[in-house]
Amino acid sequence: MAAGVGLMCGGTVRVFIHEPRPDARSALEEAAEAIGEGVPVAVATLLDGDAAGSKMVVFADRVTGSLATEKLDRAVTKEARGFLDEGVSTIRRYGSGGEVMGDAIAVYIQAFSTRPEMIIFGAIDFSAAMAKVAVELGYEVTIVDARAPFLASPRFSEVADVAVGWPDDFLADHPLGPRDAILVFTHDPKFDEPALVGALAGKAGYIGALGSRRTHEKRLVRLRERGIAEADLARIHSPVGLDIGARTPSETAISILAEMIAHRSGRGGSSLQQTTGPIHVEQDGS
Repeated sequence: MAAGVGLMCGGTVRVFIHEPRPDARSALEEAAEAIGEGVPVAVATLLDGDAAGSKMVVFADRVTGSLATEKLDRAVTKEARGFLDEGVSTIRRYGSGGEVMGDAIAVYIQAFSTRPEMIIFGAIDFSAAMAKVAVELGYEVTIVDARAPFLASPRFSEVADVAVGWPDDFLADHPLGPRDAILVFTHDPKFDEPALVGALAGKAGYIGALGSRRTHEKRLVRLRERGIAEADLARIHSPVGLDIGARTPSETAISILAEMIAHRSGRGGSSLQQTTGPIHVEQDGS
């Protein structure tokens, strides 16, 4: 049963209520077990038609259950794995026969992903402040520095995992995805350049580096000399963060995290007072 509920703020929440179909229970049990073990999994629920309530559980390497048609199963499987990579849950619409283009059939794809990672290079005050806030937002944070004495302070190990190593070596053994972030706080070319080269070789969704505009311009010159393409250099957010007048490490952490959220959401980071349109974008697959 589907129903719309009006909210005091003027929005509408659409609720789909149903008893699990007998043919979907084993798939749901498998999904629950995977979620409990921290294995990424997506649960797709058909919202329309005679088979509404059918479920399909999508793993990285296999699929359990089925929706309305084989074509719809294939389309949902492909997109569900993409949503898992991004950590996105949404309602996606398909054609009546399961075509990707169309809006006759609605499928809710719920992604149960592992926590995104944040790798911070450089054990400094800003790193500890950033880790403390980022953990609250759901990130698994690791502070990396090649200088073991810099990491010895408990102010780092109390708020994040710590690792001793050179940036490029660490990233070579630690692949990241589009939901993950890399922050370069080393303030030293012999560390921050290998970190950025390693970051740009991977798929992290956000790459930021501390430094003034002048520092970053000099950094870009050296990275170009290393053969880094302009399209890759454009992925680096530096000076990192939104312009909110941040001064302290904690204020800077908020500035950077605000920019990360805006980047992830495709927003400009402007004041809501100066913008128009919906504050929250509906994730309906449109």
